[in-house]
Amino acid sequence: MFDAVQRNLPFLLAGFLTNLQLAGCALAGGIFLGILVGLGRISSKAWVYRPVTLYVNVLRNIPLILVIFWFYFVMPILVGKTLHPFVSAAVSFIVFEATYFGEIFRAGFQSISRDLVSAAYSTGLTYWQTARYILVPIAFRRMLPSMITQSIITFQDTSLAYVIGLQEMVRRTTIVDSMEVRSIELYSFVAVLFFVVCFIGSRISRHYEEKGRRANLL
Repeated sequence: MFDAVQRNLPFLLAGFLTNLQLAGCALAGGIFLGILVGLGRISSKAWVYRPVTLYVNVLRNIPLILVIFWFYFVMPILVGKTLHPFVSAAVSFIVFEATYFGEIFRAGFQSISRDLVSAAYSTGLTYWQTARYILVPIAFRRMLPSMITQSIITFQDTSLAYVIGLQEMVRRTTIVDSMEVRSIELYSFVAVLFFVVCFIGSRISRHYEEKGRRANLL
């Protein structure tokens, strides 16, 4: 039944690798920028808080696919240079996912006792040193299940990059299906691969969630 998949397996898996690479770039950049966004969202300085809040509110209220189109079609007009589909998609995901990771970190930062932060300041630590050594490590541990869940969503969303011609898994499956005309077989294979990765991620998230719950009970 899956002979079409077998004949085109290397081609299809190369596309799946592109999904993984895109997700890796999106998560690395999105989490780093998300930390800065989260810190900006709890800042007492209006000139930091207001622009960051505007950025979050705008990006979280428009579709991701529109952000992808904007960076692929509009950005080259502004910079005068055509961007590779992978680069356009990666930048789009980083900018978009940072708003979600930023809100996750904001919740994590706000869950930390103010007394702990005050104690850090009393030892002579600056704001950025407090963020680096106190806020980020503690928030990271507390928000890990939520971060893994958002990472799963990010991985799933990488399939949207097919709309700008990036030859990821779905795009390559469509190409193969146009020649083989075996839609059920091919798209079922894609669904299985995505399910396996996302299911493993969900189990990891559940593990850390249970671990955190047990730690709070002690």
